[in-house]
This record gives sequence, C-alpha cells and structure tokens, in this order.
Amino acid sequence: MQNHFLSHDSAVLIIGGSLVGLSAALFLARRGVATIVIEKHHDSAPHPRAMGFTERTMEHYRAAGIGERIAQVPPQARLRRVRADSLTGAWRQETEWTPGETQERRASASPCGGAAIAQDSLEPILRSAATQQGADLRLGHELLAFQQDGEGVTAQVRVRASGAVVTLRAVYLIGADGAGSPVRTALGIERQGIGHLRTLRSILFRCPGAEPYLARGITQFDIEQPGFKCFLTTYGDGRWALMFDETQPVGDDLVELVRRALGQDLAVEVLATGRWELAGRIADRFSQGRVFLAGDAAHQLPPTRGGFGANTGIDDAANLAWKLAMVVQGHSSPLLLDTYDEERRPIAWLRHQQTFARPDYAQWAKGAPEHEALFGNEAMELGQLQRSAAILGAGAALPAAAHPDQWAGQPGTRIPHVWVEAGGRTLSTLDLATDGFTLLARDRSWIDAARAQTGPAWPLRALQVGVDIVFPADASFEHRFGVGAEGAVLVRPDALIAWRASRLAADPARTLDDAIKQVAMLA
Repeated sequence: MQNHFLSHDSAVLIIGGSLVGLSAALFLARRGVATIVIEKHHDSAPHPRAMGFTERTMEHYRAAGIGERIAQVPPQARLRRVRADSLTGAWRQETEWTPGETQERRASASPCGGAAIAQDSLEPILRSAATQQGADLRLGHELLAFQQDGEGVTAQVRVRASGAVVTLRAVYLIGADGAGSPVRTALGIERQGIGHLRTLRSILFRCPGAEPYLARGITQFDIEQPGFKCFLTTYGDGRWALMFDETQPVGDDLVELVRRALGQDLAVEVLATGRWELAGRIADRFSQGRVFLAGDAAHQLPPTRGGFGANTGIDDAANLAWKLAMVVQGHSSPLLLDTYDEERRPIAWLRHQQTFARPDYAQWAKGAPEHEALFGNEAMELGQLQRSAAILGAGAALPAAAHPDQWAGQPGTRIPHVWVEAGGRTLSTLDLATDGFTLLARDRSWIDAARAQTGPAWPLRALQVGVDIVFPADASFEHRFGVGAEGAVLVRPDALIAWRASRLAADPARTLDDAIKQVAMLA
C-alpha cells in the first residue's frame, strides 16, 4: 500500500495538549508517526483536575516506556472517605468512594498498580516523553478553523503571542480539546446522555496545619454543616481542593470558606480557583471523515472512583494511535479507522450507564438507568469487551464486561496478565504486545504459518509457547487463553485479543492469512 502522506506537515494533527492529547501524541510518536500537537495554553492548568489513574492506564504508559517515571500504588490500596463535620471536627462515618461498586483489587491482575498523581504533575512527564519520541508540541497556539478533503485536513492556527496565523496540513486530525470541543462543534456532532447535573466551584489551597489529619489514612472528606456541604480532598503533595455546589450562598471570602471546612482557624494559602460542570454526555459519533474525537470531546463523565473521565480518554488514545499508525504506514486499509467509533463509543456508554446506576449519582440524576447490572472494578478496568468488524468472535450475546478471569482469552478483551519467561527475562504477557501484532501458539505449524506470511512487511511477531516464552505451571497458556494444545491467539498492538483458534486448522497458513486480512481490514 503506497504512502501518499509525504507532502503534509504531519501525519496527525492533535488539537488539545492536555492528558488525552499528550497521551495520543506519545503513543503515535513512539510508533514513528509524525505528530503535531496544538495547545492554546503554555502550561498545565493551574488547578489540577484528574488525580487517580487505573492499572489499565498505567499498562498503556508502561508500553510507551514511561511507567517507571510515575509512582504507582499497590492494587489493593483504596481511597478512604468519611462524612465529617469538618476536617478537624467529628468524623462520623466512613463511606465507599463509589457506592454500589465492588471494590476488589488483586496484585495478580496486572503488572501495574494504579497511580495517584495530580494532572499537572503527570502532564510534564507526557510532554517530555512525547517530545523525546519526536512529537512537535506547539504551546500557545490556537485552532481557528479546519477543512477536510479526500487527501487530508487543513487547519488554520493562530500563534497567540504574535497573532500570526499559520496553515497546517495533516492526513488526520484528533480533537482532544475538552468537553466544549470546538472540533466537535465544527463537525456538528450532537451529544446524548443524562446531561447537566450541576456546576461546582473549587478552591486549590495549601494548609500545612491540615497535613497531620491524614495520618489515619483518610484522604476524602464529605463535609456536612448546617447550610453548607462540600467535598474536601488532598492531592498528596501538600495541596488540597475544596469543592462545592455554586448555588450555595457561601460569600466571597475564600480563605474563610476553606477554614469553615477545616473547622479551625489554620493558616491557608489559596493557589487557584475553578468552576466546572458535572455532566454526562456522549457524542453521537466519535469520528467523521478524517477527524476523530477523544477524551472529554467524545464523552463527558463525572468523577468516579474508577476515574472514568481521564482514564477512558487515555484508553481512547491507545486504541486510536495504533490504528492510525497501521494506516499511515501502509499496513492496513483506512477502513480500520472505522473501528475506533465501533469499539470506543459503546465503552463510553457503558461507563455513562455504570456511573449513573450507582447510588451516589442515581439519587439525583433524572433519567438515570434503572436495574442496570453493576460491574466491579476489575471488570470495568480490565474486563471490558470491545466489538468491531476487526475483532473476530466477539458475539453480541456476550456481556459488555466481566471479571478478566472469566474471559480466558475471549477475542475483544485485554490479554490476560501472566508472568512468563522470555529470553532469560521475566515479563508480563502484556509486554509481548506493545508494538505490532503478536501470535502465540504452542504448535509449530502456527509459528511457521506466521513467519511465512507474504505481502508488505506486516508487523507480526510469532512466539512459540514452551520455546520462545514459558508459562508457569499454575497458569498454562491453554488455560489462561481458552485454547487447546494446538490452538493459537492473535494479539493486537494495544494488547487486545483480535482472534483465536481453539485447535489446529487444516491449512494454518490460509486460516491465519484470512484472519489477518480481516483484522487489518484488508479483505
């Protein structure tokens, strides 16, 4: 497949250089895709937003080579939250972070723990890593307009410092420009869902005198006082955030308001304030032509313990990046890009429905889904099922999510994590699927079939179980992947299973070739 992209300024233009845009830039750049990021601000927002990042997000960052730069917490660790009169007053009752959600976490489920890092601390890591991989980050630049045609997207961008307007040409454009997305608006894409819930105000502050109250392991506080309710939390770096509904008549003295929540006249330094909307909205389409939506531009979700907003967006970026790389580099048909909407929009709706079925939101969200089966943490983070024309065997009768142990190699789900021996090293099975496609099989016939594939240099690596990789006795390949001793599994670059054969085919080469053509949308 010929590459027609050399006349463009970049293969991919990303609008929005926050968490999702930066993650997309990193994932694309490390795959060798020329990428430009346009961000109107010069730095991270002064008031950090996201704080908790799941094991699945950390798996994506591990694959991108930055996992060790981000401090992780044990999988069993959990956020603890109480109802209280004030921070220094009576603590009445410890509550669940997300009521109604199963809180299981096992160290054996992932090679990674989650991360508790403020967004404005994570973004510099992403900026540095993306730049090191070759991404072109243009801060202080603002999108004015864009047009797309049969060969690419043309964008007009203003340099905010000088007012100069430049024109950029890219093959594809990603709108990672937030809930108010100008990219989505320009495309005329509507949104559905619960809609507006309320508007919150927030105060970011330092208070050294509050730090000793964290010694009991509680980091989240639902403050309830006559005429005043708020939420108090710490970022774990000396900064605290106070959030409250803007309809409450609390006055304009921010320091006094913080002290009211603290319960004592402690020294307080206000760092920043914010106002943000609590809402649930899902875009009707995640792509249109050569333009894709990711993160809040595609799905606006309120805070939950699972961090559905930011983490869902980072998962979007991982899904889209490898597909764009395959198409730009001539390994797949552009039809592969249609599977982005097919796979990711149902996930966004699943998370929307799961959020508003839980009692902390369902109690005041009109039109909340009733009788929605609630999935536990590991099902939602590590056991979601994605379906598309490029995934073979993910039938409509299967549930939207399940505990990862139940899937056992089901196509459309994340590869099971197992510690294996490979080349004298101990690796996670997820470490085997970070670049191209990977075929796993014990029978040599599948390995020979994979290594004999003809046509373009398709990124496929074949690993023979028992030779190239060795599974532990208590977690055999056959058991964890749901195949027989002569079976085979094809894993995508984002560590999702694309196809499997439970037994040896009569013609392994042809069977594998047919599967690859469908998975890459080449048929």
